[in-house]
Amino acid sequence: MALLLLSLFLIFVFPLRNNAEGPPSPGYYPSSRIGSIGFKQGYTNLWGPQHQRLDQGELTIWLDRTSGSGFKSLTPYKSGYFGTAMKLQPGYTAGVITSFYLSNNEDYPGNHDEIDIEFLGTTEDKPYTVQTNVYVRGSGDGNIIGREMRFHLWFDPTQNFHNYAILWNPTEIIFFVDDVPIRRYPRKSDSTFPTRHMWVYGSIWDASSWATENGKYKADYSYQPFIGRYKNFKISGCDANGPASCRPQSGSQSGSSGLSSQQNEAMAWVQRNYKVYDYCHDPARDHTQTPEC
Repeated sequence: MALLLLSLFLIFVFPLRNNAEGPPSPGYYPSSRIGSIGFKQGYTNLWGPQHQRLDQGELTIWLDRTSGSGFKSLTPYKSGYFGTAMKLQPGYTAGVITSFYLSNNEDYPGNHDEIDIEFLGTTEDKPYTVQTNVYVRGSGDGNIIGREMRFHLWFDPTQNFHNYAILWNPTEIIFFVDDVPIRRYPRKSDSTFPTRHMWVYGSIWDASSWATENGKYKADYSYQPFIGRYKNFKISGCDANGPASCRPQSGSQSGSSGLSSQQNEAMAWVQRNYKVYDYCHDPARDHTQTPEC
């Protein structure tokens, strides 16, 4: 009887978490349908070559007080599935961004489109935040309109490699973590959706002014170098200069737009348990600028 009472007390005081085992299965695993490519098959160094090392298929890039580093796809795309496995640095990484994203900033400076997966560095006592973001024709001119949704993760991204991916086609953008959709951004109008070709990038850089708790904690170079690791690169997309007949990738098994009920259930679980910010629900934002909300 005493043991039963103790068990009930512990459950009441320390309730069992329904997310202890991770998200429910999405039932569909798009990364398994796309073969991996070598880094040099799809990418090249963009900046900081002295802070970039390729060893047996694994790319390491790092930031110190002299420079960060970035890479870029060999080809621009008009749609596709773009993925990589990443492993992040543990410990104090405040102010540091480790990213994987699509952009056409080099082609349309000040008026570009962008789809981001950005890991916001953190202090030693707090988990990483992964920020997903969409820019549509407007960054760099003082009128940046971000569409940020931020999450914590149901695992420690510093312990092992995990797969992160962006699916972008003419009807939607879907962000995946280990094939689990964490966010879907549908095309509701031409003015709120990126339609111009984009390149694929990865980088590590100092964003002390905003990255960690709105700039409260800065990069501390006594902890340098800050390291990001990438492997298992996957690209399956329609080349911007390719034939018009190229069929865009779908995020669901049906091949149509949207997600299956099982995928939606998995995404809802992630958003219910791990979403920490949603621009559409921020009362400080001017939502006339984000009509999709």
